[in-house]
Amino acid sequence: MWRKASVAALLALTVGYLYHGSPELPDQILQYVSLPNFQQSSQSQNSQSNNQRSLEEVISSAWETLITLPSRRWSKVAVGVNACVDVVVSGVGLLQALAVDPGTGLDHEVLHSKEDLREAFIYYMERGAAAERFFTDKEVFQRIAQAAAEYPGAKLYVGGNAALIGQKLATYPDLMVLLCGPVGPKLHEMLDEQIVVPPESLQETDEYHLILEYKAGEKWGSTQAPQANRFIFSHDVSNGGMSSLETFVASLEEFEPELVVLSGLHMMEGQGRELWEERLKEAVLAISDIRKDIPIHLELASMTDKDYMNSIMQEFMPIVSSIGLNEQELLFLSQAGEGPHADMTTWKGIPDVGRVSDILLWILEQHGRSDPLSEADLTRIHFHTLAYHILATVDGYWGNQVAAVAAGARVASSQACGLQSVDVSKVELKAPLEFYSSHTEPREKLTINPAQPVTVWRRGNVTFHMTPVLVCKQPLRTVGLGDAISAEGLVYSELMERRF
Repeated sequence: MWRKASVAALLALTVGYLYHGSPELPDQILQYVSLPNFQQSSQSQNSQSNNQRSLEEVISSAWETLITLPSRRWSKVAVGVNACVDVVVSGVGLLQALAVDPGTGLDHEVLHSKEDLREAFIYYMERGAAAERFFTDKEVFQRIAQAAAEYPGAKLYVGGNAALIGQKLATYPDLMVLLCGPVGPKLHEMLDEQIVVPPESLQETDEYHLILEYKAGEKWGSTQAPQANRFIFSHDVSNGGMSSLETFVASLEEFEPELVVLSGLHMMEGQGRELWEERLKEAVLAISDIRKDIPIHLELASMTDKDYMNSIMQEFMPIVSSIGLNEQELLFLSQAGEGPHADMTTWKGIPDVGRVSDILLWILEQHGRSDPLSEADLTRIHFHTLAYHILATVDGYWGNQVAAVAAGARVASSQACGLQSVDVSKVELKAPLEFYSSHTEPREKLTINPAQPVTVWRRGNVTFHMTPVLVCKQPLRTVGLGDAISAEGLVYSELMERRF
């Protein structure tokens, strides 16, 4: 009895102290912490279940209320131009089957041999980071691909950012999707029936990409993965040259889309500077032919050549309306353009929200239309990392962004676990509940309210919407998550004004 009295007295003193410093805190505590011994017996049965709800349950439930489709929805979306067949295998298992021994990691911009593959795989595995590289030797790649296809448990999936985004969009029955890219017989067979593929995009053979996955905590030699992720490589000449781009643009006149989604620029990086310089200019000219009243979303992917990324930033970003990217692509973009926090070599742990916010603002100020006098079209950035997502938009252009950012986070939580909806017993909250709007002054201290899990702040005429992700504890498949996030975010977004 005296022990219970002492606990009660200590709790009263603690809550009283916290209340004096932060009057809102006790309600927050009582909302998520069950104290049945100190509640009146008449209330305990009704309130106990609510008090014991986990943060994950509260956030997941709140998402369902927040996620509503916009009043004006897309009816036709055109997607291009990278498409392939993904062969998904255990990375460590495949490399062991290839008689490759573990060692030290080393990044390579382009892969020339099995040794380069081993070093690059280890480099990214020990960081728990995703990456994609071009393999130059066709014969060696074909031997590795054959071993991957025959490896126990290997699975074939629709691959390529454009095809994956198209597949996700096609889950909405009222949405017609056009896909342009190198579509071989196997890929065509796997695509959703709702996807329209122009005859010019069909080819006799498929392009294969090898996806080497690893699990959180998985070990190989002295390397241990801090989180689940994947390493992608291919010898893909069709996608590498964006050979379907002109077909894609030519198809738009007849299809008449309300939204264009473009991806695959990263595939040209491995082709060498001479090719990508020329092809990038051709791509800019081709995209410039798209009607100005049709918004264009550009999905970025892993790159290592700063000159190439800088060229994309200078030449391509100003002519698109929206971009999607992850934390590695965001930091590399800032490094290539000498933007904020470019001196960082990599993110340490969960990316700092303030630093991410600084880089997003810089992109919209330097390469977007945050300045009303700017001729750039870029007004929206959808950023995603494991623990949280941010949608940054220039005011007056995009609506329904609370629903859009929440929808992207919800699909990340469910799809990583291989489910159609979020199972709160299989996910966990990793996002910080308190953070700053910027890494430098002036800055605003912000919090996540689990019952209203989209935090909003403004910097100038740019509005930021941030929501946590409920991270899957045992992810079944990480490939294509970024594409699903961007697709879902676009479905729930509404273009408010078209000032072209």
